Amino acid sequence: MSAVAPDEPLGRRRDVLRTLKAAADPMSISAIAGALDVHPNTVRFHLERLVSDGQVEQVEPDRRRPGRPPLMFRAMPQMDRTGPRHYQLLAEILAMSLAADGDVTTRAQAGGHAWGRRLNVPVPRRRQAGAEEAIDRLVDVLDDLGFAPQRLDVDGQQQIGLRHCPFLELAETQGRVVCGIHLGLMQGVLERQGAPVTVDRLEPFAQPDLCLAHLTLRGRPPQA
Repeated sequence: MSAVAPDEPLGRRRDVLRTLKAAADPMSISAIAGALDVHPNTVRFHLERLVSDGQVEQVEPDRRRPGRPPLMFRAMPQMDRTGPRHYQLLAEILAMSLAADGDVTTRAQAGGHAWGRRLNVPVPRRRQAGAEEAIDRLVDVLDDLGFAPQRLDVDGQQQIGLRHCPFLELAETQGRVVCGIHLGLMQGVLERQGAPVTVDRLEPFAQPDLCLAHLTLRGRPPQA
């Protein structure tokens, strides 16, 4: 058995936590090391992190026995927050559920719109944001969300090009849901600012590496 290495995988830490969760009583470092067949220094290293993260606590040892009592530990009664996550699977399930609705585009766009209005976007005080200012803020939001946006001017029409889709795999199979959410999101961000401009449509995969958000002034008919 060897001492712990600084880059030891998190799997060992989960093993320590699972051992403590399975134990009926608090365990010492040596007892945990024996159960896992690892060096006590390995256990000590991971216990320090688990205690720091609030997943394990040190308990008072039994001082009735002679000699120096060992440090004792037990798991806190809570879920393991270091375990694997499968958010893509959850997204696929939710998208499929939404796609089963006959009015999927409207519902997806409404969900994105509500999301966009809740984002922490600076709102001008005592005045509405101008079109240029609002578009710049929208680009900043999209950049923070991972869309790799860029402002474009095509024949005098303002557009935002999206070079990356954070939900690419899902967009390829549930495009009406994902693209509807993205369109509503952009509309919500602009509406929150009281902007005189909106996104009237989103053109998915206008090019293999580009989606296009078409901007228009409020009240002006969208360009074809």
